[in-house]
Amino acid sequence: MTRLQRSALAVILLGSAVLRLTGLDWDGYQHHHPDERYITWVASTIEFPSLTSLTSASTWKPETSTFNPFHWPPEAGSEGIVVLQGEPRAFAYGHLPLYLGVAATRLAETVSPYLLRILPAEWTLPADVLNGQGRIEFHHLAAVGRALTALTDIGTVLLTFLIGRMIYGPNTGLLAAGMLSVSVLHIQLAHFFTADPYMTFFVVAAIYLMLAAQKREPVNAASARTTLTSLTLAGAMSGFAVGSKFAAILLVIPLLWSSWVVARSVRARRALILPLIALIVSFLLTNPYTILDWTCGVPAVSGDQGTLDIVGRRLSGNCTLQNMLTQSAMVSGRLDVPFSQQYEGTIPYFYQLEMLLKWGTGPLIGLLGLLGLGWASWHVARSLADETEIRRWPSRLGALPEFTILLWVIPYVILTGSFYVKFPRYAQPIVPFLVLFGAALAVHAMGQGRALRVLSTGFTGLALLTGLLYALAFSAIYDEEHPWNAASRWIYDNVPAGTTILSEYGDDYLPVNLREDGVIRLREDYPNRELVWLSSDDRADDDARLSENITALATAEYVTITSSRAYGVVPRLPERYPLSAQYHQLLFDGSLGYELVWVGGRFPRLFGFELRTDRFSWSSLRPPAGVSAYLASRPGINLGRADESFVVYDQPLTMIFRNTARLSPEALREQFSEPGE
Repeated sequence: MTRLQRSALAVILLGSAVLRLTGLDWDGYQHHHPDERYITWVASTIEFPSLTSLTSASTWKPETSTFNPFHWPPEAGSEGIVVLQGEPRAFAYGHLPLYLGVAATRLAETVSPYLLRILPAEWTLPADVLNGQGRIEFHHLAAVGRALTALTDIGTVLLTFLIGRMIYGPNTGLLAAGMLSVSVLHIQLAHFFTADPYMTFFVVAAIYLMLAAQKREPVNAASARTTLTSLTLAGAMSGFAVGSKFAAILLVIPLLWSSWVVARSVRARRALILPLIALIVSFLLTNPYTILDWTCGVPAVSGDQGTLDIVGRRLSGNCTLQNMLTQSAMVSGRLDVPFSQQYEGTIPYFYQLEMLLKWGTGPLIGLLGLLGLGWASWHVARSLADETEIRRWPSRLGALPEFTILLWVIPYVILTGSFYVKFPRYAQPIVPFLVLFGAALAVHAMGQGRALRVLSTGFTGLALLTGLLYALAFSAIYDEEHPWNAASRWIYDNVPAGTTILSEYGDDYLPVNLREDGVIRLREDYPNRELVWLSSDDRADDDARLSENITALATAEYVTITSSRAYGVVPRLPERYPLSAQYHQLLFDGSLGYELVWVGGRFPRLFGFELRTDRFSWSSLRPPAGVSAYLASRPGINLGRADESFVVYDQPLTMIFRNTARLSPEALREQFSEPGE
């Protein structure tokens, strides 16, 4: 690499750090991300066993171990949380990110007394990560976990560069890293202490090591050992990826292929076995209770049952297997949960593509990545077409690094694209390879004549520029207070304690606990009651449910709408919710006697101009007049629908309605028409 290229890499990594580490307190550490909240909740009771206790049975016993994420340990406790001691917990994530977050927090606690003396107190590192502000463990874990996630994603940017440099050259690596550094999907997920960025990092690390092993040409015993070491490490990284999120099990496909290629190269059969052993060992070391905990509802079995039936019932007691089956039922749509109903009527593959291009990477970087994926696939297909003897195809493919990458990307896209549940974050593990192929195509086109060089340079430059502007606009949301916190301040300032405030089923409720002028304001001072318009239980959407909600509406003072979780779904499903589907438009129009008294949100913005998602049109709703006026007062453009999970955690549109007309239950009921009228 030249000095200029090394400088460019430094700038890219520094820019990645700024975009990912800025705004770690995006919610004031109020735990507004439910997955992060649960992981942090569990992490607050995780304690690593000491060396002297490793041989003790109680250290590893599932019901008593402080290391087991599937059970609340007896006598465990942490300030600010409720510990359900001795009870099982539905921990549906890989153990490795959890353990890494706890280990990083313990490290921060160890070094903080020394670093706090020399670092400015107002910096994020000493104030939050090193806990200079003295936060309770529950909040400190979130701060450290987010910082660790950000650093992990910066590592993904670096690994993407290394892959690009290894197989295409440093310019391609730099371009790929630059595009990944400004990809908003990665920037957003880097702010959450959740599993996806860790899985992505280990996936990219595993692919890098596979390609490194395939690339080397062993000329002696020492170089052969180096090749086997790279391949074994690739297996270990694959195990870490699976230990972060089980979907990474598809890495077995390129790992087996790389093992076969290397085995032929070094003429060693152990190349076929070592990577798989490393995968299994690394997975079990980082997820020990996958095989140690069989206490999750083991059913009784009788001696006269068939052997297979007994084995199947015994296996059902494995906590990991139970969680995997639950997650499988959820993503396939067999398990009906409120947050998955937004995907009713969406088209597999096309919906994910829309969300990725529109919000995940930006349209130009995303389009270049898709073109690059097509180009890489065509390159592999053309290579096979040029080889007339089919028996030589394996050797030809073994020399193509693109083929190894495609063995990960294509099966993963086929699997996750077919899911009923289509969270945009599922695409993160393929984005580094999309931008890599896009960069390779761009650099290749630049060497194919003047016309293509001009076209490719212009398009690539525009993609980078628009991607950077979009990344800066997105990062600006963290400059404003989270809408739920701002709404809570309004409640504390304007609503008397003891006032009943309605929330919606499956949504977060307000107010949140806040400190104002040194005084802690508690949400418990405001009784909460849920409106069950959106529910996953088996109760029919009938007069009984409507009456229950109407009674609450007639007697309450305020209603909060903290996100589009309910009104973005229920009105779109009138067959399922014939009565509930009418509610939100009636509320927004004022027909239920409630008046909008507060609205707030935050949106990606640059130079005072906002990029807004459409929260209402998909459900055929007219927003409240106050919301329309609020949005009209802020210059911006409506870019259409967005997946709920893209906006609900860090940029929700929040509304508070007050009961001003005080309509009777009978008057409220008259506003709802009977189904079919």
